[in-house]
Amino acid sequence: MTNDRRPADGARARRRAAVLATAVGGCALVAAATTPAAAHPAGHGHRLDYVALGDSYTSGPGIPTQVDANCARSDQNYPSLVARRARAATFTDVSCAGATTVQMWQTQGTNRPQLDAVSRNTDLVTLQIGGNDVGFGTIIATCARLGVQDPTGSPCERSYEASGQDALALAVRQTAPKVTEVLRAVHARAPHARVVVVGYPDLLPDDGVGCFPQVPFAQGDFAYLRDTEKRLNLMLRTVAGRNRAEYVDTYGPTVGHDMCKAPADRWIEPLQPAAPAAPAHPNARGEEAMAEAVLHRLAGHQGHR
Repeated sequence: MTNDRRPADGARARRRAAVLATAVGGCALVAAATTPAAAHPAGHGHRLDYVALGDSYTSGPGIPTQVDANCARSDQNYPSLVARRARAATFTDVSCAGATTVQMWQTQGTNRPQLDAVSRNTDLVTLQIGGNDVGFGTIIATCARLGVQDPTGSPCERSYEASGQDALALAVRQTAPKVTEVLRAVHARAPHARVVVVGYPDLLPDDGVGCFPQVPFAQGDFAYLRDTEKRLNLMLRTVAGRNRAEYVDTYGPTVGHDMCKAPADRWIEPLQPAAPAAPAHPNARGEEAMAEAVLHRLAGHQGHR
């Protein structure tokens, strides 16, 4: 790229970032309000073109109204809430339940490669991925099966450390370069876009105290699984910071609303959900909380880092 192009590109990027911050500026107040209200529109003819990438924590399986059966995608998931409150001119949500980083480049049923939705016109990209690369579904199934056999011990931790190293910690480390490649691909397709990596919400009690049999993990495994999720989120934060992306913490804002809490207080449903949601996934209030975290980040920071 020649030098005479760089100032124009930089100005364009700064202008888009400023427009985005203006569009969501009112959303910081929305996040704090008891009754959410719509954000101010971008105005002045400016557009906000938003693309959401991600897995089931993004798509919102089981939450009414489901608008894509193949991907278990809800129109009340956090990207949909962000798009409405920021009054995005265009909004493309290609998040899909079961997606790994591979699905950024490969089809998933009727869902095309998620990166196909990103273009040079894209202003904002949110990305929540990595949980399935680490093996969320298998981990939950394994730990639930072992927990029933030894509810007062830590059989899941013992199983994953049987080789002499923590297999889940290794899986997190191995996922880091995969997320890095996704971010590089996003930047290549949308060089002026603001890119936001969204972390995973608090699934289990942050104090490590379990709730067997409501959540059928052994007492000693709750802290181990909590620490594994925190390790995943730390990896996502680190990778985002190294690849010109921002990070949104959804764990902190959801502490105290994990799947062990009473139905009225939880934002993550247990393995037998009481509210419309997939097991061990956010319900509508959980998606709302993640939307507020994203909007707060967008309103407070105009740059790419």
